Amino acid sequence: MLLKENIPVKYVVGKIKHELLLVAVYAVAIALFHRFLPEYRISIPIAVPAILATIISLLLAFRSNQAYDRWWEARSIWGAIVNDSRSLVRELITFLDGDNAVCEEIEGFKKRFVYRQIAWCHGLSQSLRKQDPYAKNAHLLVDEEVKFTHRFTNMPNSLLKLHGLDLKLAYKNGWLNDYQQVQIDGTLNRLCDAMGKCERIKNTVFPVTYSLYIHFCLYLFIILLPFGLIEFFGMFEVPLIIAIAAAFLLVEKMAIHLQDPFENKPTDTPTTAISQTIERDLKQMLNDKHESEKAPVQTAAAKANVYYIL
Repeated sequence: MLLKENIPVKYVVGKIKHELLLVAVYAVAIALFHRFLPEYRISIPIAVPAILATIISLLLAFRSNQAYDRWWEARSIWGAIVNDSRSLVRELITFLDGDNAVCEEIEGFKKRFVYRQIAWCHGLSQSLRKQDPYAKNAHLLVDEEVKFTHRFTNMPNSLLKLHGLDLKLAYKNGWLNDYQQVQIDGTLNRLCDAMGKCERIKNTVFPVTYSLYIHFCLYLFIILLPFGLIEFFGMFEVPLIIAIAAAFLLVEKMAIHLQDPFENKPTDTPTTAISQTIERDLKQMLNDKHESEKAPVQTAAAKANVYYIL
């Protein structure tokens, strides 16, 4: 999400400016035609466009509801990602323990795991928007992890695999017991499930035929509307038609934007802001400062050998 509070009127009107221009030209042309060529005047009952307006309202209401459901599902999924990311780090911090001989290695292991989870959140956000998944998180990963992830088309999925390999390493070293390993693995499964749900929303296209039906009815309504209003309003029907058309067009545009919540638009699910919140919370849980610096991550990783790189 690019805007947190108010969307400028200029931005809203800009989305339908071309359509409104065509409507205005058409309405003026009909008004002039009736004024200067009265012998060819065409008039239709206002009930005809009114019936079409009712049909369009039902179609737009259904589409808006479906679009909002997609947007709300995306927001709910990212809410679950916030919760599971916090749970994952809490489990790591409270479960992992060892004697003084391996304490430093475990601390490095925790830091690498936490920073990788932050990178996963940023990477998933960028991937859903078809942007570079490394743009915001390259500094959060060690060099071996970056090389490993480049073997995969799906970068966030590769980070989950590294999570799993690290979890296997911790269990093998005796840092986790059976129940703790199962608990953390369950959290990773929920994160994987959330990623799959986001990808389903991203890759599922809203039925094109439904959009065509709405467009056909809407354009037919706009074409017939001047002939139903000209007898009552004369030249004043021009601003009235523009206002009515703008209302219907804006509702349709709103539905179109909401149905795709990962397109980097002001109406998007705010994945960037949510990822930044996750980063802040996880670093505070790790008792680390908010600024992301590459050196501490590399140092911590050096203390905890990256065993899983093949």
